[in-house]
Amino acid sequence: MSKGTVNISVHHVTRIEGHGNIVLNATNGKIEKLEWQVPEAPRFFEAMVRGRSYEDIQTIVTRICGICSITHSLASTKAVENAIGVKVSEQADKVRILMHYSEQLQSHVLHVGYLAAPDFFGVPSVVPLVGMAPGPVKTIIGLHRLANEWSDLIAGRTTHPVTLKPGGLTKFPTEKELRDLQERLKKALPDLKVVAEVVLSVAGNIPKFNRPTEYVSLKQTNPPTYTFYHGDITSTDYDGAVAVNDWKTVANEYVNDQSTAKWTKWHRDSYAVGALARFNNNAEHLSPTAKAVAKMFGLEKGNCNPYLNTVAQLVEAVHVVETSIQMIDELLTKGIRPETVRVSPRAGKASGCVEAPRGILFHEYEFDRKGTCVGADICIPTNQNHANIQKDFEALVPQILDEPEDKIRLKLEMLVRSYDPCVSCSTHMLDVKFVR
Repeated sequence: MSKGTVNISVHHVTRIEGHGNIVLNATNGKIEKLEWQVPEAPRFFEAMVRGRSYEDIQTIVTRICGICSITHSLASTKAVENAIGVKVSEQADKVRILMHYSEQLQSHVLHVGYLAAPDFFGVPSVVPLVGMAPGPVKTIIGLHRLANEWSDLIAGRTTHPVTLKPGGLTKFPTEKELRDLQERLKKALPDLKVVAEVVLSVAGNIPKFNRPTEYVSLKQTNPPTYTFYHGDITSTDYDGAVAVNDWKTVANEYVNDQSTAKWTKWHRDSYAVGALARFNNNAEHLSPTAKAVAKMFGLEKGNCNPYLNTVAQLVEAVHVVETSIQMIDELLTKGIRPETVRVSPRAGKASGCVEAPRGILFHEYEFDRKGTCVGADICIPTNQNHANIQKDFEALVPQILDEPEDKIRLKLEMLVRSYDPCVSCSTHMLDVKFVR
C-alpha cells in the first residue's frame, strides 16, 4: 500500500490511567503533526503538604494515586526520615519492602492481564477474554486477589496504607500471618508461569520496534540486588551512580506545550523508566525463576523495544514473589519483635526514592525546626516517560506509515499502553505566567 493521507485523533487512549491523546496527521507520506498529548488538569500535592506536620505527609501524598499509593507512601516516608534524621530497623526495612512488593505484583498483574493482554489477543477489552480463555483469566484474578490481600496484611488495607509512620510501622504481621502468606506465594509461582506461557503463545502479536534509548532506574551494589527500594540512580548511558538527593540533576524537568505534565531528559533528549529500565540495569540480579521467564521470551539486557516493557513486568512479578518467599524465611528465622519508635522533629531537607511499578519516583521535602513542611517537590515516573513516548512515536510512525490507518492507530495505542502510564498522577505544578 502506498503512503497516503492518515488522520488519527485518539481522545482519549483507553486502558490507561488518566487522559492522554494521540494526534497524527500525514499527507502523501509527509508527517504534518505527530503528538502525544497530556490534557489533564494539574494537581497541586506539593502545595497541599506545605504547612503540615511531618507526621501528615504520607497520609496526604498517598492520595496521589490509587494504584501506586504504597509506593508514594514509602517514598515520602523515606524522604521525611532522611530530612529529620531518622533510621529504621532492619526488621521494619524488610517488612516495608514486602509491602512494596505486594503493590508491584498488584500493578503488574493488573496491567499484563487486564490492560495489555487484550491487544495481544486482538480484542478491545478483557471482557471477551473471559470467554476465549477462562482459565488464564481466572488465574489472573486469583493473582490480583493475592496481591490485594498481601497489601491488606502488611499495609493495613489494599490502597492508601495506614501502617506506615516515620521511623517504622504501627503494626507488624504475626509469624503465623507471614507463614500463611508464604504458602500462598509458593502456590502463586506456578500460576505466574501459566500466565507467562499464555503471553508467550501470543507474543508474535507484540510489535517489533527498537529505538536506542537511555534507561534510568535505581541500582543497588551493596549487596548487589535487583532493587525496587534501595540504591542510587543510574542509567544505561552512565557508568556511575547519582545520589538520590541529587535527583534533579538527572530529571532536569521542563515544561512542554503539548503536556500539562513536565517532561524530563538526562543524557539524551528523553529517557525511559519502568520495568524494562530496571531490567536493563539490573537483570543479572533477578531470581532464578524470573531469569527463566525472561529467557522464555528472549528478553536480554540492552533490549530497546518499548513494547516489551509488559514482558519485563511479567518477569518482575515472578521476581517479587520468589524473593518475598526468601525474605519471609529471613524474618521468621530472626522472629518478629515489637518495636517502639520515638521521633523528634528537626529542621532539614532531603529526598526519598523508590521504584514505582511504572518507574523511579522522587519525593523531596523541607521542614522547619518544628517539623512543619515548608517546601515539597515530587517527580512522577510517568512524567519522566512522556518525552520518551513522543520520541518513540517520531521513530515508529515513519516505519509504519504505509500500513492501514487502523493498524497504525493500534500500534500507537499499544505503544502508549506498554509504558503503563499513570497520566493524572504525572500532572503536577507548572510554571504559570499570568498575562494581563
